[in-house]
Amino acid sequence: MSVARVLVVDDEKSMRDLLAITLQRAGYEVSMAEGGEAAIEAIRRDTFDAILTDLRMPRVDGMQVLRAAKDLCPDTTVIVVTAVASTETAVEAMKLGAYDYITKPFKLDEVDLIIRNGLERKRLRDENLYLRKQLETQHRFENIIGKSPRIVEVFDTIRKIADSPATAMITGESGTGKELVARAIHFNGHRRDKPFVSVNCGAIPEGLMESELFGHVKGSFTGAVANKMGLFSAAEGGTLFLDEITEIPPLLQVKLVRAIQMREVRRVGDTKDLKTDVRLIAASNRDLETAVKEGAMREDLFYRLNVLPINLPPLRERREDIPLLVAHFLQKFSKELDKEVRGVTPEAMAVLERYHWPGNIRELENCLERAIVLGAGDMLGPDALPESVRRERPAREPELVDLPEEGLDLEATLDELERRYLQRALDRTRGVQTKAAELLKMTFRQFRYKLQKHNMSRRSAVGVAVEE
Repeated sequence: MSVARVLVVDDEKSMRDLLAITLQRAGYEVSMAEGGEAAIEAIRRDTFDAILTDLRMPRVDGMQVLRAAKDLCPDTTVIVVTAVASTETAVEAMKLGAYDYITKPFKLDEVDLIIRNGLERKRLRDENLYLRKQLETQHRFENIIGKSPRIVEVFDTIRKIADSPATAMITGESGTGKELVARAIHFNGHRRDKPFVSVNCGAIPEGLMESELFGHVKGSFTGAVANKMGLFSAAEGGTLFLDEITEIPPLLQVKLVRAIQMREVRRVGDTKDLKTDVRLIAASNRDLETAVKEGAMREDLFYRLNVLPINLPPLRERREDIPLLVAHFLQKFSKELDKEVRGVTPEAMAVLERYHWPGNIRELENCLERAIVLGAGDMLGPDALPESVRRERPAREPELVDLPEEGLDLEATLDELERRYLQRALDRTRGVQTKAAELLKMTFRQFRYKLQKHNMSRRSAVGVAVEE
């Protein structure tokens, strides 16, 4: 640990020398300034952990030294020394940012104690700021890696909804980064200084889920030997992230709907409700409309949660992001595993870009960690990749229909094929045109043009009204 540096400021040489000797014996590195002018010059050219300054000095007094310190080095601990008769001035100095004041005459060990306490407070403050910056850097949405249009759209959505109190629903396959997006929403909003509580609903036994979410009172059931705070209370003022929301039993979903609507919860065994201020974000890897139809999710809960929907694309639909993700994970694991890996060969990158990635980003991350552990050299080749990734072949090309002996009208045949695919996409997305356009790798404008071209109904084949 580095030695703390202290600047002693006093116009009296005997006092400067006395304080310098005392503080040096206590283990500090001490510099001295003969009056306020010399002190301000020292602050301009050097850095100090603490400044001990007399208040009453000719020409430039201790108050001016304090103001200069707060302008030039606001994190430095400043302690002022004053006579008993001028304690009002010392109090004014504390209002301007001084940590504490010492009145003359004083005991030398008192000076040491006050300086140590001030430096400890500075250390704790600096440590807290460092950890917070690390946390915000780790989870801010800019660190969700990608440049594909759909990921850029996710960035924009996070930016827009971060400060909203409304519930958000994140959907996407397993491994697409749903919790990372939830954390990005939280840490980019005004609730960033409050708790972020994450829970996997599928990992909680059904019999304990109500107690986990809402808490319980002592004696409410066998084993309830003390009052327990639920997850809603733990996340008070912040964000509660409920992953795999469809795993919550239907009967408990009723209470969750009420908690969202009334902003209050009732602990198991309690007779009164507790007000709660929690921003709720839910996530699922299931198709939620199907989950509603199958009874796994109540319709009223779906609409309460789906106020701000975010859908994360699978990795196979954002292949242009794979090189960026590869670079990110190589940098991460090279540092963690203390191995010098600069990148992957073009052949290895081609394999990574061709693979289907059913496990999405999580599978890619695990693949690269394994490759770094088992690979040799500073460039990873295809041999470092798992066999399951290497052996996947490109998707089979669609078979061509036979050409009749009498020939065919190619334009009419292609028009009919296009119409069928348009209808198939609408059927699969239950008439939602934006999603159907994504399936066919079209812009929404192109998709609408095709519908008009084929004079297709503005309602899907299953009778669901399309988005405007």
